[in-house]
Amino acid sequence: MLAERIKRLRTVPGVGPITALTWALEIGDVSRFRTIKNAISYCGLCGDERSSADKMMRMPLSKQRNKHIQRALVEAAKLAPRQSHELAMIYDKEKQRGNRNRATLPVARKMVAYLLAVDRQERDFVPAEERQAGAA
Repeated sequence: MLAERIKRLRTVPGVGPITALTWALEIGDVSRFRTIKNAISYCGLCGDERSSADKMMRMPLSKQRNKHIQRALVEAAKLAPRQSHELAMIYDKEKQRGNRNRATLPVARKMVAYLLAVDRQERDFVPAEERQAGAA
């Protein structure tokens, strides 16, 4: 069962055996995440927020996270744009706005969405280009 799950997770661009195993073991049961935002927050891929009265300050990445999965996803997100046109577009768009380390985070967030979908639906990942070609 775990082997099948890892095999499915590896169909996501940029996800190798270590990232897939880390995801499967650290996330556990995906049904505990009601939304993608909850999963992204658990993985430590969102910014911290400090608020007082009516003032709100955006901070760097939150320290309340699962650091093992965060590290694995960030490393995978550095390779993923080479394997997926959609992830490359996300990376390039963000890279134009700032440095390349910051551009890796939106890619990692998208990968969380992909991994969550693959895990929930128990199906292999299908790139957007192939989905559109299959629908036509």
